[in-house]
This record gives sequence, structure tokens and C-alpha cells, in this order.
Amino acid sequence: MASINENYLKLQAGYLFPEIGRRVKEYTTANPDKKVIRMGIGDVTQPLSPAIVKAFHEGVDEMAHAATFRGYGPEQGYEFLREAIAENDYQALGVNIQAGDIFISDGSKCDTGNIQEIFGSDNIIAVGDPVYPVYVDTTVMSGKTGNISKEGYFEGIVYMPCTEANGFVPEIPQQKVDLIFLCYPNNPTGTVASKEELKKWVDYALAKHCIILYDAAYQAFITEEGIPHSIYEIEGAEKCAIEFRSFSKTAGFTGTRCAFTVIPDGVHAYDKNGKAYPVKPLWNRRHTTKFNGVSYPVQKAAAAVYSEEGKKEVAEIIAYYMENARLMRESLIAAGYTVFGGVNAPYVWVKTKNGLSSWEFFDKVLHEANVVGTPGSGFGPSGEGYFRFSAFADRANVIEAMERIQQLQ
Repeated sequence: MASINENYLKLQAGYLFPEIGRRVKEYTTANPDKKVIRMGIGDVTQPLSPAIVKAFHEGVDEMAHAATFRGYGPEQGYEFLREAIAENDYQALGVNIQAGDIFISDGSKCDTGNIQEIFGSDNIIAVGDPVYPVYVDTTVMSGKTGNISKEGYFEGIVYMPCTEANGFVPEIPQQKVDLIFLCYPNNPTGTVASKEELKKWVDYALAKHCIILYDAAYQAFITEEGIPHSIYEIEGAEKCAIEFRSFSKTAGFTGTRCAFTVIPDGVHAYDKNGKAYPVKPLWNRRHTTKFNGVSYPVQKAAAAVYSEEGKKEVAEIIAYYMENARLMRESLIAAGYTVFGGVNAPYVWVKTKNGLSSWEFFDKVLHEANVVGTPGSGFGPSGEGYFRFSAFADRANVIEAMERIQQLQ
């Protein structure tokens, strides 16, 4: 008799974004004449930049000739892309990350979900609350938790509240934890952590032999000076942190798929006898066993992000989305909402009005303004009473959506 992984049964509802899609489809089917503006799922709307498209075409053309055709590439990624990442994203910051520390993948969502495979099942996971759902759901799937409580918390996970009171930067946990998910700029709240705040986490992880799983997928959207773009800007992080980054939002690769994970040599985990093992070889073993690499044309296109033209074009696209965020932020404040984010991240985090729950506000905005956002409670119990809007939309739609929401009673 075939048996199932019963941990999947602990996941009480569908993944957040498919549930949003279900509700929106139900509404649009019943109201085909309504123009629904989607500002929920963080999918980009602007096309790939010319330099990236040119490189993509060149890569495809190379695949059409025997002399330049490529089959299986290195699972860790082509050296030309890993070198470009190391030089531009890290060494330019004065951070000693080398090409050999970088693993190219098809998405940070996959990497943040898969990373737990190389760690023991007895690890205690700490997550922010609210939090990107993948961190929690994959922890549940891996069997590290008990059941979910009526308040929405899974037994066995340490939830670290990220609230208005603490500036959406969680406090150091009082109980034992082993793996700590941090995401900055933060999804969903759109807030950032200073170097001083991250230094506290690095010092804690070093003292307690923890590992920080640092999701920096939105670092390219930071506009303020002095905010770290990488955890490795903090002294000691190269001994206790794994960083995840993506081309999805930075360069519009949501449909193209390319990302990377960084693991320096100094990051170690321990066996039951306390013997230290470097983590990089374990991830390399997992990566090469279960993944055959990102396609050559995609990696060539990703490398074009670091060309002179690519940098300029990508910066213009990011500026476009951040102008959307500014318009959203200012419009919502003018409409009387309490608003966070939208300055260093493409997300605006909004308090609902009149005691509405997150899903009640979702339905109100959908049915009365025909606008789609993301209910804060879908990111964790501490997200209740909040709502996330994405700046990844067409400018005209952003303006129209904000006008509709300002008219809500």
C-alpha cells in the first residue's frame, strides 16, 4: 500500500496565491464586464530590457549551430555568470564572495524551500511573522512541525512577530533555534533592516551556532543610503549566513527563471556528536543530484544584466516600479490609510480600516473597486488586519486602481 507524506495534510488551506487566484476567477466569471486590476501576486509587467533580449537571442542562435551548441552545462551554473555575479553584486560592495560560492538555480522560491533538505530534521526553524509563506509551508512539508493551532501557528516553529511596534524587525528569540529565515527588504511589509539590526542577528547566530537563511530577492529596490544590500556586508556573516537572490523582480525573469544561492566556505553545521561540517559541499551534492542546471540562453541573458547597457536598462525598470510604489503609498496615505513600505521595496503594506479582517478587506476591494491585493493574514497571524499591494503593475493601472480605492466607502 502506497502511503503519503502526511505532513502535507497539516497544510490546512491552499497556498496563499492560488487561493487568491481562485477567488478572483470566481468573481470575474460572475462579472465578465468588470475590469479587474491585479496588484496582488508580485509578477512583473514590464518586458525584458533590450540588452537582455539581445543576449537571449544570441544564446538561442548559438544553440542552432553544432560549433556553439551546448548540452548539459555545469549544474552550479556557467562560470561567466557566476563571475559576473561575484564581481558586481558582492566584490563591488567590498564583500569577499567568489564565483565558487555561487549556485545558479531557476528561482529563489525553489532554493528557500529546498535548502532544508541538507539540514537535520531536528532543527528548530525561526521565521518572521508575517512571512513569505514558502518558508513555513516547506518546513511543514519536511516534517519539522506539529499541527497548526486555531490561532494559525504551527507547533515546532518559532514565530518572531514583525509588528509596527518593532519596526517590522523581529526580536532575537529567547528560546533555542537553529535555522533563522530573514527577508530584507521584506516581503510582505516592504520594510528594511539596518546594518546595526543585522549585526545583532549575525552576532547571535555566531554565538549560538545558528545559520541565517537570508532572502535578499528585493535588494535591488533599496533606494536609501546605508541600508545593506547583502547580509555579507555584516562582519562575521560569511561564517553563519546563506543568501538567496533572484533575477525575477530585479530584471523581469519571473517567466524566464534564474536565481542564485550564495554559500561561503565558512558556513558550518554539526552532526549529533558536535563535529562541524562545511555546508557548501552538502548543497553542492543536493544541487548536482536533483538539478541539471539553468539553460544556457537564460544564463547568457542573466549575464547581460551586468553589462553597461543592462545595468542602465534594469535600473530604469526598477525606477519605474518604485515610482509606482511612491504613487501607491502617497495615494493610500491621502485616503486615510496607515501605510508602510514602498520606499526600499516594491510592496506597500497597509492597515485595513474599520476593523475589517484581511480577507474581508480583500473581498471589499475586489467587489467594490475591482482591484486585487494580498490579504496580510495569508502571510501569518501577525499579518491580520493588514493588506499588501504590489507595485509590479502598469502605471496607468496603478493610477486607476488608487483612484478606485480612494472612492471606497
